[in-house]
Amino acid sequence: MKHSIKKIFNNLSLFLLLATVFAAFGVLAAVEHSNSYEKIDNLNNQKRIISSLLSLPKGDLDLALIQFNGKSTQLLHDIDKLRNQYEFSFVERFVLSNSKEYLSDLDELSSLTREFNKRASDFYTKKNNGDKEKEEALQKSFASLYDQINHIVFRAVSYNQKKFNIHKNITYLAFALILFMAFWYRKRLAAIYKDIEYLYDVDKKGYEIFSQEAGAISVRIRRKPDISENPAMVDPVTGINNLKGLMSAYAEKKNIKEKNYTSVTVFEIDNFSKTNRVYSQELTQNILKKVAFTASLHKQSADVIARTDYNQFTVVLSRESKELSYKDADIIRQSVSELKLTSPELGPIEIKLSGGFVIKPNHVSLEEAIKQAKKVLDYAKETGGDKISQIKDLVHSEL
Repeated sequence: MKHSIKKIFNNLSLFLLLATVFAAFGVLAAVEHSNSYEKIDNLNNQKRIISSLLSLPKGDLDLALIQFNGKSTQLLHDIDKLRNQYEFSFVERFVLSNSKEYLSDLDELSSLTREFNKRASDFYTKKNNGDKEKEEALQKSFASLYDQINHIVFRAVSYNQKKFNIHKNITYLAFALILFMAFWYRKRLAAIYKDIEYLYDVDKKGYEIFSQEAGAISVRIRRKPDISENPAMVDPVTGINNLKGLMSAYAEKKNIKEKNYTSVTVFEIDNFSKTNRVYSQELTQNILKKVAFTASLHKQSADVIARTDYNQFTVVLSRESKELSYKDADIIRQSVSELKLTSPELGPIEIKLSGGFVIKPNHVSLEEAIKQAKKVLDYAKETGGDKISQIKDLVHSEL
């Protein structure tokens, strides 16, 4: 069974998007782990601060009060920082769903911190008034606050362990999936590349085509070439189809792209019949050959190009739209006009083409379409030449 390149690349695009999602998850995990470490550092810093508040120098109450105010403010700031950091704890909030528990712990920590600050303030701002009782109250408040911080630290460690297990499992899964898909698509892309190499030499034997698209292309390449081996169907000067060859080649190719529009353009070299009188036979044939070769450069697999009269060429194109067909026909005209030819007697020679362009309906024969295109060609020549006219141009001129 052949595989679709389009489907493979669509799936590859989806896989790359999935890999990007895994990478984004890795970034979020790194941010969350960083927050977890900062949270532990924050809590340990609070323990150091409250421990230092027990040993402020009471001998200089003004200095003690300044130090106390700074450290008590820092405690409350650290608690607010813990609340803000929790906004980036995505796994804890949305997977572990510990918001109620965590925020309750912070509320209790905040309450105990204010109580501790009050006890410390009483102890350091009033002397000789029940210092022993105030110190005992401060020690008791310190113990409660210290225990609460330890409680939060232990829970944070527990949360971190759960988060680590989640991140670890997802990382293992992502690595296994990405590794498998990388080898999977590497194999398929290699097979597609081999198909492309095969298309350079479709006569190679024993090769089994991998993709549907390459298979379709190879069938078209293997079709009978445009130029028949029958000399009666080949123009002897240019080596391309003559009128008989055009009819034969079109009959073989007309069903290759059934849904496309078929256009017929009859080109004529402007003033060639008149100026031909001063050209040598060799130069005349050289001009015809160059025009035929230039037109052939723009031919696709379902197109047919032929020399159908002395200075006329008929081009049958198969394209997805009428606009594209006309555009490609005009590209042929422009390409011919850019040819550089010189004659020892006449110097530089310009080659200009006029064209009659028609879209061939399915019910109209190729012969009839060529007749219509020649009528449009006559209008293009009468109105100055060096352009491609269409039926609508002819209709407008008659109105």
